[in-house]
Amino acid sequence: MDVSQYLEIFIDESAEHLQTLSDCIMELEKEPDNKDVINEIFRAAHSLKGMAGTMGFKRMQHLTHDMENVFQEVRSEKIQVDSQMIDLLFKCLDAIDGYLENIKATSDEGEEDNEVIIKELNNFLAKANGEAAAAEAAPAETEKEAAAPTDNGDHKLYLQIDLTDQERDAVMTAKDSGMHIYGMTVMIQKECLLKAARAFLVFREVEAFGEILVYRPSSQDIEDEKFEQEFSFYVASPESFDKIQNAAKNVSEIEDAVGEELTDFSPRVTETETEEKKEEKPAETKPEVQAEPKKAPEKKKAPAKKNGVGKPATSRTVRVDIEKLDALMNQVSELIIAKNSLVSISSTEEGGFTNQGFHEQIEYLERITTSLHESVMKVRMVPIESVVNKFPRMIRDLSRTLNKKMELVMTGEDTELDRTVVDQIGDPLQHLLRNSADHGLEDTELRIQRGKPEVGNIFLNAYQEGNNVIIQVGDDGNGIDTEAVKAKAIERNIITPEQAEVMTQKEIINLLFMPSFSMAKKITDISGRGVGLDVVKSNIEQLGGDVEVKTKLGEGTTFTVRLPLTLAIIQALMVEVRDEKYAIALGSIANIESVPVSSIKYVEAKEVIHLRGSVIPLVRLDKLLDIEPREEEPESLTVVIVKKGDSQVGLVVDDLMGQQEGIRRKPAPDGPLKIAEDFGVKPEECMYIGDTKTDMQTGSAAGMYTVGALWGFRDREELENNGADIVAAVPGDLFTIYEEKQHD
Repeated sequence: MDVSQYLEIFIDESAEHLQTLSDCIMELEKEPDNKDVINEIFRAAHSLKGMAGTMGFKRMQHLTHDMENVFQEVRSEKIQVDSQMIDLLFKCLDAIDGYLENIKATSDEGEEDNEVIIKELNNFLAKANGEAAAAEAAPAETEKEAAAPTDNGDHKLYLQIDLTDQERDAVMTAKDSGMHIYGMTVMIQKECLLKAARAFLVFREVEAFGEILVYRPSSQDIEDEKFEQEFSFYVASPESFDKIQNAAKNVSEIEDAVGEELTDFSPRVTETETEEKKEEKPAETKPEVQAEPKKAPEKKKAPAKKNGVGKPATSRTVRVDIEKLDALMNQVSELIIAKNSLVSISSTEEGGFTNQGFHEQIEYLERITTSLHESVMKVRMVPIESVVNKFPRMIRDLSRTLNKKMELVMTGEDTELDRTVVDQIGDPLQHLLRNSADHGLEDTELRIQRGKPEVGNIFLNAYQEGNNVIIQVGDDGNGIDTEAVKAKAIERNIITPEQAEVMTQKEIINLLFMPSFSMAKKITDISGRGVGLDVVKSNIEQLGGDVEVKTKLGEGTTFTVRLPLTLAIIQALMVEVRDEKYAIALGSIANIESVPVSSIKYVEAKEVIHLRGSVIPLVRLDKLLDIEPREEEPESLTVVIVKKGDSQVGLVVDDLMGQQEGIRRKPAPDGPLKIAEDFGVKPEECMYIGDTKTDMQTGSAAGMYTVGALWGFRDREELENNGADIVAAVPGDLFTIYEEKQHD
């Protein structure tokens, strides 16, 4: 059977299981007795082993199987968790990750058997349990042989199953609850290459109608393909046998499936046993005593099923290739462009469209395209957890390599970014964390001398701010010694001593982002080659972001990375400079002001304005864009205040045209500003009410008190994160808010 069609799914799911194992092993190191973590580890390893076997990656399956043996011993409390075991398990994960990388590149796991690691695993088990592991292997083989009964000629091998007490209890409990108990033997075609996969597909189809209570051979032996072409089982179901039989037969590469309803579950007795028991007292052989059901384990219960309620839950997620999402986004972009053109035509006198119905349809089209765009954007958004979840393991390894005690604290892992941004942000964040571990944190002895905690803290914090995502990476270490940086730069002839004297702290710190610049005293596997921070800066700038550094000597350093939510369609404010039209990203706009020319001041021959306690430089777009100046200076200027990080600047434009998708849309700030002007009131005296995030952004951009209507189509968090000063839960709250605002 060709399994190449499942390769991408296998790669994705294997990566998820590996990450689960890594996270759980990290947790297990901190909480060795946590049973939930141990069980989760076992489940992930078991699933990974089964997937590898199904795909035919035997080396990967073998290694995972030996790992599973260790987890099984831990789960059964035969061995204790220690640092040696944790280190060994991480070696195994690295080896499995190596197999996975080979599979990604070549569709083959490679030729590496990892015999050294497998030997270490077996030696660890032998050391922990003496010869227990070897002693248990023999019974396992015996059990396998015993579990393969001889064929009675008609393939009804289910009749040969000798139930254990526990299995019999489970069967009787299901029968007493009203279930039918069916025995079934399934024959797989001889040419089938993946017997285990066929068997588990049969189990999945059958379990849609009931619960499988008994396997022969065992599920473990089936998974390891330690059986011929036949396997048997008991299933408890309220359905008829025909449905279950047809479900099994419909699986590909299944030759036949035979079975029947069973009623007698007494212990199977051989002729030899019968002769022996003739000499025993009848009272000692009462089958009803042996068959009396005990209280079955909860997980073995077969509850009554109503209208298919007992069927496995259907998955509510799908995997979609990112290229398909990109194609969909491109189509949405074209639709928005077409919509914006229609809106522009309908709003001009030349368009000649006076029909009210036409304008209503245009408004409807606007709502639909906006909703469609937002829906597509949400599909593209993924939490940064998929990138940062590998960092705790990295910090643990660095702690041991550098011989420093350190701990990584992460917050905001659920913060979402566009998939294309998430895929490219991993390496820069990794460089920043390694930099904090190597250069930021002091040696343990020095921290103790300074009165700091012995364990150094490295933190990674992510959160959304407007149309940007902020990621902070920092530490409580030594901070950046700017004098040492200057000295190093002078030594490398990057700057002169004269230049160093007049440089600000920010300019000195920016030297660290220069190619080949490193403060490391020696080259190691971790740092010293000068390819860290310059890569960080270039990669982040390619994503349309920026990075800032704040540091204080002796207290620590924080790198702040600012990234756009998406690289796709952005929301923009359309402005006019003379006869030219330009778009300004709405996420960068702090507010829009009407500034009297008389209020403009000069600082170092540059125009500035004083706005609410801040001095903001002005940039005249006509001069910047080399456009002919106005013939006559107006009494007041329209200034768009844009913000990036902690810096603000005012862009002088001729007029505001409205807000569009940029391609994008929604009620533009010039609309509310024009209304305020007509009524002779200041924007800050107005209350802007809306129920979408673009409403909130528009009201905020117009400098008005912005109220989010929660009974609309948005949730509270979305409205608050996009500029709402307050949120009204019900329409009646508007009157209360208005009255309170009047008193203010």
